[in-house]
Amino acid sequence: MRRQTGLHEACGVFGLLSPKPCDAARLTYYGLYALQHRGQESCGIVVNDDGVFASHKDMGLVSEVFTPETLARFPQGTMAVGHTRYGTTGGSNRNNCQPLEVNHQKGRMALAHNGNLSNAAVLRNELELGGAIFHTTSDTETIAYIITKERLRAPSIEEALSRAMQTLDGAYSLVLMSPQKLICARDPNGFRPLCYGKTPDGMYVVASESCAVRAVGAEVVRDVEPGEILVFHKDGVTSRREHCGIKQKRFCIFEYIYFARPDSVLDGVCVHQSRVEAGKILAKAHPAKADVVIGAPDSGLDAALGFSEASGIPYGIGLIKNKYIGRTFIAPEQGERVDGVKLKLAVIEQSVRGKRVVLVDDSIVRGNTIARVIRLLRDAGALEIHVRISSPPFLHPCYYGTDIDSEDHLIACRHSTEAICKRIGADSLGYLPVEQLGCLAGGSGFCSACFDGNYPTEIPKDTRKDRFEARLSDIR
Repeated sequence: MRRQTGLHEACGVFGLLSPKPCDAARLTYYGLYALQHRGQESCGIVVNDDGVFASHKDMGLVSEVFTPETLARFPQGTMAVGHTRYGTTGGSNRNNCQPLEVNHQKGRMALAHNGNLSNAAVLRNELELGGAIFHTTSDTETIAYIITKERLRAPSIEEALSRAMQTLDGAYSLVLMSPQKLICARDPNGFRPLCYGKTPDGMYVVASESCAVRAVGAEVVRDVEPGEILVFHKDGVTSRREHCGIKQKRFCIFEYIYFARPDSVLDGVCVHQSRVEAGKILAKAHPAKADVVIGAPDSGLDAALGFSEASGIPYGIGLIKNKYIGRTFIAPEQGERVDGVKLKLAVIEQSVRGKRVVLVDDSIVRGNTIARVIRLLRDAGALEIHVRISSPPFLHPCYYGTDIDSEDHLIACRHSTEAICKRIGADSLGYLPVEQLGCLAGGSGFCSACFDGNYPTEIPKDTRKDRFEARLSDIR
């Protein structure tokens, strides 16, 4: 499969602890299905049956990896951890599938991680100099090694995790399972989302987003706070807060713009309402004389609705997305007379023919995809196309879980707004003003480094996604 050229999702983590044995694998499957939008490279589930771990992990979508026959082979269990992956550190291969399982002197552990350590290379080098042998090229194994190392000296797994957090830098929302406990933690900056809920029969559920908590019949209790460790066990839940408040909150603003599902609530802010607000801001900052407002599926739809409400221009459905194209989609080879965008998107001609169109999308990375969409709209008879983007221009790489690793790949680094407008074939182009980003996050602390370059942590020296594979190649 040819790698996509647009933005890629973060990962999704899920975990549960039940007071009695249940079909934990199937419930985790439902949770991962709700988080599929966060990672489409690989997925995995580990079930805890009275201290005995059973697992299955592979490349592909949740529905591809977990067939009814696969789920039936799992035992009943009282705990489970699941993961959907898009890798921001480490290559796309089966070795990097999560949850990561570790056997050590004090027992077993399964770990699922969403985020990206900004000091992963430094920590990994220190571990290797100490004799550690790595089997994957993801930074999750680095986290697992440090927790395991601390567990050999700590009185409990949660204490080992707390000690490990003193050395980790960057973004990490973790779900960890030991033979007796389910534990979750969020980095002190709170870069990535994490919440937990509870079912009427007493099952605890942890997930990246509230939509996955609700998917298994649980009610959301609250978000995990930045720096907080929650320990779930048969007697309830315990909060450890020694890492809370030591750093300023820096929640990834792009979770609201693109990553999260519209029906999720992140840190008290409804994603749908946040995107509608972005559209309203766009309408005021960059008004347009037009006949219809349409959104690019899926994350542009809510912002398009907001633009319509604020401008008074009617909202219409102009683009339909083929929802059956997953990661196994084979992109057309160069030279084939097939446009991959046409296979993924279709235009409703009646909505755009003979009209001035406002097209709302979440972002522009390289500009190739939106240029093809504009071409589709013109071929369908649109008279004018005014592009409005519900985020500011991407100007800097992200080191916290978004796959933006080089300024060379960002069109806004090389061209002005006017030049980009001309290159993509639009009649006008307007971005969300960077100073208005706080309106999307409810005014709380957020990270916008990919837009303004204000990084909350030290920037790593080697930022390549495949830096650990490159090291292995150099050794060979």
